[in-house]
Amino acid sequence: MALFFGWMGAHWWYLGRRGAVWITLYAAACLLATRWFPVWYDNPAFFLLFIPMIEGFIESAVLSLRPDEKFDRAHNPGLPASPRTGWGPVLVALGAVLIGSICGMFAIAMVVVYVWQAMGWLEGYVL
Repeated sequence: MALFFGWMGAHWWYLGRRGAVWITLYAAACLLATRWFPVWYDNPAFFLLFIPMIEGFIESAVLSLRPDEKFDRAHNPGLPASPRTGWGPVLVALGAVLIGSICGMFAIAMVVVYVWQAMGWLEGYVL
């Protein structure tokens, strides 16, 4: 859940964390703010959406690698113990790190280009 919907805080709702509504409202506000720009992917509101998205990738890796007993004790009290998960969560964590690092590098590169264009350092260059 954190891997695919971490950008909108869906895993916060499942884990019962306080403040989940703020993450969801933040993501919705960022998506709504992209409507006022000519290109939806080249604006500050879209760049700010990378913050909860990368947090979701990191948290999906952390939650995937947490031992089953510890996760059940913290988030599923009173329910029967879950069966051993095996290699599935490890592969999810590897995928989260891979996709998260790619998105993080993309976000940094886009922010640098956006800032350099705003400062006039890239005048005359065709990107």
